[in-house]
Amino acid sequence: MIVGSRLETLKARHADLDRQLLDEVKRPNPDQNLVHQLKRQKLQIKDELQRAAVH
Repeated sequence: MIVGSRLETLKARHADLDRQLLDEVKRPNPDQNLVHQLKRQKLQIKDELQRAAVH
């Protein structure tokens, strides 16, 4: 089970990745590799948050 501080850290990291992703996508010529990497990281964190919610 994930403790509260870890949960908050994951939520903050997810929000940070979301901001980074939006900034990158807004660029005139976004780095598609970076976009893919950021999306993958967001998904991993989302999955971990969902697993924590089930327990």
